[in-house]
Amino acid sequence: MKRAFFALYKNRYNHNYYTFHVAQNVLITNIMLRQVVSDIQTLREKMKLFSEKKIFHKLVFICIALLFFPNLLMAQELRCNISINTQQVQGTNKQVYTTLQTALNEFVNKRVWTRHVYQINERIECSMIITIQDQSGADEFRGTIQVQSRRPVYNSSYNTVMFNYLDQNFNFRYVEYETIELNENTHQSNLAAVIAYYVYVILGLDYDSFSLLGGTEFYTKAERIVNNAQNSADRGWKPFEARANKSRYWLIKNILDKRYEPVREFIYRYHRLGLDIMYNKAPEARNQILDALQLLLGVYRQKPDPYLHFMNVVLEAKADELVNIFSEGLPEEKNRVFQILSEIDNSNLAKYRKITGQQ
Repeated sequence: MKRAFFALYKNRYNHNYYTFHVAQNVLITNIMLRQVVSDIQTLREKMKLFSEKKIFHKLVFICIALLFFPNLLMAQELRCNISINTQQVQGTNKQVYTTLQTALNEFVNKRVWTRHVYQINERIECSMIITIQDQSGADEFRGTIQVQSRRPVYNSSYNTVMFNYLDQNFNFRYVEYETIELNENTHQSNLAAVIAYYVYVILGLDYDSFSLLGGTEFYTKAERIVNNAQNSADRGWKPFEARANKSRYWLIKNILDKRYEPVREFIYRYHRLGLDIMYNKAPEARNQILDALQLLLGVYRQKPDPYLHFMNVVLEAKADELVNIFSEGLPEEKNRVFQILSEIDNSNLAKYRKITGQQ
């Protein structure tokens, strides 16, 4: 786990490391290929000691050998399980949902979403549950999508929840066996747009947790998808469609708002400076997390908008974990964290009372 964690951190965020080793491997590859060409020329000149078949075998051997240069292998970034729930739909062709589920899993898990190098064991664990509530005709669907992503914690087998979000405005068109394609320059398929939007949010949150404000490029891609959809009739993309700002539009607007940057800094400090040292430095880790909560308190008191949607999404993912972390803390820590959380996240007050032993 330790070795895999550092590989993940280094591969995703140390661009110099990435650039150097890719360049190094490309150089090695060029040298090897030049040697092959030289070998072929020499063999032809020296009485054709080897047959064309043997030369071909040598070329195949070298190509296979190149596969073992790990930094040249581009693996997909996500290990995402997408499932379709059809319990609310009666009397329809259920085969189309099986086909849709397969197509979505292939779309997310086989597409390369970033320019970074991932090993197989570094893929981000996530899930999407699409609940179909209504089908109109053969290819029009309406429902909800529940999205969750997780992140490994250093030096442990524990995965922390990064994102747990229910989107209740999800309508789309899907023709069975039709390829799901994303055009990032225009809004063509609401199905592809919604799924890609959440992929970029997942990536952004994951990168933010390893590097301060490291997920900006992915949030920007999610924002582009939102902007492309402004003239669409599909719901969830416009500012006036949501109650209490709970929509795709407001989520990404909050994330990229400068006034919400302390929330993104909280994500980094909570995970990289807190959870990742919890195994062998628990008191220090709790202090780091407690200090990071002050950032959320500042945003709450500043009130960039009345609803604080992004901050509430972050707290919803962390509420149970915060209870577990500080239930083991000192009395002073418990009181301080309870005061902060009861102010900024009153909706989970019943959970937070467990920190101080209240019922």
